[in-house]
Amino acid sequence: NYIKDAFDERISELKSNGQIGTSVSYNCAKNSIEQFQANLKFSDITPTILNKYEKEMLDKGCSRTTISIYLRTLRSLFNNAISNKDILPSLYPFRKNDYEKDKYEIPEGSNIKKALELKEIESIVKYNAVKGSVKEMSRDYWFFIYLTNGLNVKDLCLLKYKDIDGTTLKFIRAKTIRQKKEKVIYATLRDESLKIIEKWGNKKKTNETYVFPILNGKETPERQRQLIQQLTHTINDNIKSIAGDLEIKKTITTYSARHSFATVLKRSGASMEVISEMLGHSNLKTTRL
Repeated sequence: NYIKDAFDERISELKSNGQIGTSVSYNCAKNSIEQFQANLKFSDITPTILNKYEKEMLDKGCSRTTISIYLRTLRSLFNNAISNKDILPSLYPFRKNDYEKDKYEIPEGSNIKKALELKEIESIVKYNAVKGSVKEMSRDYWFFIYLTNGLNVKDLCLLKYKDIDGTTLKFIRAKTIRQKKEKVIYATLRDESLKIIEKWGNKKKTNETYVFPILNGKETPERQRQLIQQLTHTINDNIKSIAGDLEIKKTITTYSARHSFATVLKRSGASMEVISEMLGHSNLKTTRL
């Protein structure tokens, strides 16, 4: 009956599946809700309580994006509990459509995305970093992400030589591996991408060799996540430093490479369907956001 027990069960399940990042999100949501009001039962969660929670979180300075993430995990627990017949469907407090005005609607995230202009991307690529430095490596990894359909850092770290066929990169998005339909991404490896692999990549021993020297395949899921996060922070810190040197006012991260890739495609006349497929999105709504 207790929300915290449902969270603990789900967190344990996610950890056993190696979904460490998602388990962390669920744990943060659980802690936030427990701090708001301890020992809540499913029957206690009403639209009134959820509106009160949202207001209190906003008053604390939390973003709508954070609130949205936390409450989506709670909604998932409700869906599972109803599916397993642990609770009655009548207890469901979340709005399913625009007609359910008496139900609670999870707020949309307020993340502002700013794509880079081509001239800004070019200036980053041509930035004169010290050869062999972490800044040069970060710049090259960032550019590799941009060139390969804006793949995320986890997918970058998991790339193996078996994923490369000549000048074509074919890989499954790690984010979709446990979904009913895995998303296979195809990306063209341009000369610049191949040069980055040659400069920073591992020497190929077998098809199972990782392309880049971040993981070795022997890490625990927790250690793997830690290494991926470390690389993400390294790239972001250095690419922001480069942007500062170039007097680019936008906040630049690894996600900027992904968003810029999509925006350049859109400006070139590519359809939303094509962009969605290249990014590996499961639906067009995600692409439009």
